[in-house]
Amino acid sequence: MLRNSYKSGMKGLFCLLVFAGSFCFAGEQLDRSKYISIDEIQPGMKGYCLTIYKGTEIEKFDLYVVSVIRKVAPGRNAILVQSTDERFIHTGPVAGCSGTPVYIEGRLAGALAFGWPFSKDPLYGVTPIEEILQTGRAGDRSDAAHTAYSKGFAFDFSRPIDFAEINREMTRNAKQTADGRKTNFTHNSANASVLPSPLITSGLPAGVCEQLNDSVEPFGLMAVSGGGLATDAKTAENVRLTPGAALAIPLVTGDISMDVLGTVTEVSGNKVYAFGHSFLGYGTVNLPMATGYVHTVVSSLNRSFKFGTSLNIVGAVTTDESAAVCGQIGAKPRMIPLTIRVERYNDVEKRVYNCRLADNQVLTPMVLGAAVAGAALKGGDLPPDNTVEYKAAINIEGAEPISFENISANTGLNEMMWESVGSTALLLNNPYKKVDVNSMEFDICLKSKDIASHIWSIDLSDSKVEAGQKLDVSVVLESALADKKKYRFTLKIPENLAPGNYELIVCGGTGYQEFLKQNAPYRFIPQSLPTLIEAMNNALHIDRGRLYCLLVLPRGGIAVEKAELPDLPPTKALVLQDPKRILTVQSYPHWLEESLKTGTVVTDRETARIKVEK
Repeated sequence: MLRNSYKSGMKGLFCLLVFAGSFCFAGEQLDRSKYISIDEIQPGMKGYCLTIYKGTEIEKFDLYVVSVIRKVAPGRNAILVQSTDERFIHTGPVAGCSGTPVYIEGRLAGALAFGWPFSKDPLYGVTPIEEILQTGRAGDRSDAAHTAYSKGFAFDFSRPIDFAEINREMTRNAKQTADGRKTNFTHNSANASVLPSPLITSGLPAGVCEQLNDSVEPFGLMAVSGGGLATDAKTAENVRLTPGAALAIPLVTGDISMDVLGTVTEVSGNKVYAFGHSFLGYGTVNLPMATGYVHTVVSSLNRSFKFGTSLNIVGAVTTDESAAVCGQIGAKPRMIPLTIRVERYNDVEKRVYNCRLADNQVLTPMVLGAAVAGAALKGGDLPPDNTVEYKAAINIEGAEPISFENISANTGLNEMMWESVGSTALLLNNPYKKVDVNSMEFDICLKSKDIASHIWSIDLSDSKVEAGQKLDVSVVLESALADKKKYRFTLKIPENLAPGNYELIVCGGTGYQEFLKQNAPYRFIPQSLPTLIEAMNNALHIDRGRLYCLLVLPRGGIAVEKAELPDLPPTKALVLQDPKRILTVQSYPHWLEESLKTGTVVTDRETARIKVEK
């Protein structure tokens, strides 16, 4: 979010003062022989920038000042520059040049930050150095930890948990974010926008990379496949973060990697300023900061970009604000170990992928989904007839792990992805308490066969029964490539059941989940972190490989929040259901339930009627 005013003094307010050969902000004086103020810059002045077009060698590229723009956005100014270097002219504005330091009269003026897609000239907008160096100096940081935690996806926790809907909400949130940051410097003036940051992936199939790009594009990232190791360990060890060097934010490391590339603007002690614009704009963050290597610059009519990779993690990005990101060399970023084990129908070996994920409320669920999908699909896309068996464990600090396993038929990875990505997103973005995920593990088995089935028939021993008697139910399932198979249930009718007509439901796991959410929604609605974990487990532990038989009975008793009081006398239930009470109270649903393991995924739901007589 753009700031509305500069701040100075004891309150952390920023004031630009030019006097006695120096300018002052946040209570500090800057050496005017090193930095040049925007007030000193005039159109036509010549300068240069420092950046990398290949390898780790920082090169000088000549440029000149086109104009100085005041109030390009609330509280923000900008310098327009254009390069005269043939390489810049050939590529035009380059994604990954964000943060490239610009020097005028030999002094640091700012960083390349924004441009125009399809621009025929290497025209860039520059964030002034005084705004960049303001990053991280906003006075009182006593609530920084809360600020960092409170940002992220905003989910509706008042409704029953639905993992497919959680994933759709993430997409909607991302689009809203995109609308808010389309032009970090301008109000959509001729589509000027911050330079996107390349997200270079290694180990992801092209299709997965394309899906990842759809997820991260609203956050100013462009996913590019094909990265990887760039140089030997000894050479990488000698690379340092200096002005003009490549700076990488490794979101995933290990057997699968995903690196965000930008450029270092300035280094002051152990502080590193980069990007010239926000990354996510979340204030306090904790993301890995690494040295980088540029394979080449890919020239494109739409958007040229740096193609590279990270080298060594040397610290952590700790501040992410509108004018820049700021990192600390030597700081230790928190990362989450991830292990993915994959068995495929077309692979004789069981593959194991070991990775580490950056810990971030927004990005961790996204890159987790890409890593899991990438590992599963490295051997190729799934055929139309497919079965996915999976187990997952999300280990969290101070609580029992969230473990689940299930099966899906002919839906590819969708259901597994919804549950794994949705679970992680809910934990990291819950409104109750900060959750630290310690590790995650996935076991995936992919089979080339169709195990979906549908209900062929339902037969009752008698459609009329008396209270206290047993009811036999025979269900025949038909599968696409298998013979019909019969399953039998026996339900004992309660002795005190009132005469009348009752509904009998036969369904698979999906139908059973819909039944529960309709009749006992409180089981899937959290009010605290412990109840969130409970609600998630309730949703995750519905077995799609079972056939369910349900006899719906009259409601009786009540459910108060998550407490079930099925035998509460009607007179007391009436008192608790007083609308003036603040606790959520609903009548308690009763039903008889039996289930059987079938080895198939039942895709439909059928109902029958029985009559209970005196």
